[in-house]
Amino acid sequence: MTGRLLVSQLKDHIGETVTVAGFAQAIRRQGGVVFLILRDRSGLVQTLTFKSAGDIFTALQEVSIESVVRVTGELKDAPQAMNGFEIAIESFEVLSKAEPELPIPVVAQKGADDVEFSKQLDWRFINLRQPQNLRIFEVWTAMEEGLRNYFNGAGYLQIYTPALLSTASETGSEVFEVKYFERKAYLAQSPQFHKQMAMAAGFERVFMTGPVFRAEPSFTSRHMTEFTGWDFELSYVDDHFEVMAEEEKALAAAFEKAHAVVEEPEFDVPVLPFPKLTFAEVKARLTAAGITSGKADDLNPEEERTICAMIKEEYNHDFLFITDYPISIRPFYHMRHEDNPELTKSFDLLYRGLEITTGAQREHRVDVLEKQAIEKGMSLEELSDYISFFRYGCPPHGGGGIGPARIVRQMLNLANVKEATFLPRDVKRLTP
Repeated sequence: MTGRLLVSQLKDHIGETVTVAGFAQAIRRQGGVVFLILRDRSGLVQTLTFKSAGDIFTALQEVSIESVVRVTGELKDAPQAMNGFEIAIESFEVLSKAEPELPIPVVAQKGADDVEFSKQLDWRFINLRQPQNLRIFEVWTAMEEGLRNYFNGAGYLQIYTPALLSTASETGSEVFEVKYFERKAYLAQSPQFHKQMAMAAGFERVFMTGPVFRAEPSFTSRHMTEFTGWDFELSYVDDHFEVMAEEEKALAAAFEKAHAVVEEPEFDVPVLPFPKLTFAEVKARLTAAGITSGKADDLNPEEERTICAMIKEEYNHDFLFITDYPISIRPFYHMRHEDNPELTKSFDLLYRGLEITTGAQREHRVDVLEKQAIEKGMSLEELSDYISFFRYGCPPHGGGGIGPARIVRQMLNLANVKEATFLPRDVKRLTP
């Protein structure tokens, strides 16, 4: 729309005739004046017209809430109005009329019960009109820009890997099987295999963003069946600590960018380096604190929250790397310690009590890789294409997979990772 200004741009145009467009958030009449509060992606502005305006005054009162409107008029100082200014309407047009009864409210009425979360997701396109939801994706966009800036500056290439695979890419997670002409295929649980192929191709450093599919029957505030992953992989590493150092720098850049665009941010830009503890050390600390779980080789949510609270108290840091997980909980392609083959050169990264990353140094030696796959009960025949990546020379390498929705959830203190997802998918939800 030629000449349209965002609400955030209006302050520089006091005394001028301006045009704005957006949703009609509220309409009220006070005597011979009708006020319309217009909302666009940048904020709210009060517009008004008087009874003397005739047709405009009448038409404005008949506009349904959440209709899309365009208003042109003089922008005037108004200390009593939001932002300190308002628009005296000279012309007015309904661009799209909303039905009079909304299925869910955009602006919650004072004292009204919260709309059930599942119903909000049923009407996600209306739910997303709420300013706090717009803010979620402003934060995500800024964070990804910072991440890309780091990777671009550090010599990484962006790649795009396929979502359809001939074999499962992980162990320990259920996969979605799909009919692929006369064959079976699987939706990718991660881009892991193809990131490693890029290392064998000599790309040395790659990153990507893309969908990840996990057919896990999980009904929690942290799980979805499809989510966006940020992945990176780099060659010529000596150990998994080099991989962690790369992620630290990338996340710090992401947080710094997000911090710059958010007013009154609820999160800090992390200080480097992040605290690090081995898995054994974490278990020992938790046991000493009286926190135990039924799993000797993994952490449950309570354990994750507790150890992060300890680290926050001790180091005033929101992040914690946990390293050297047992082989029982890690995939076959994680490299193992030479002096203790029961432990992997792997790590998880926790942020404010929630796991947001899994990474490791990978095993690049064919004979060791095959041996470890057999130990995990995997078919070498099904893995033949993957293992062939390493038969003709492949640098030692490592990388990680990051869950940005989980990060945004923790950054903004959201109750559910689905709130940080544009259109979430879970065991029961495939719409809208």
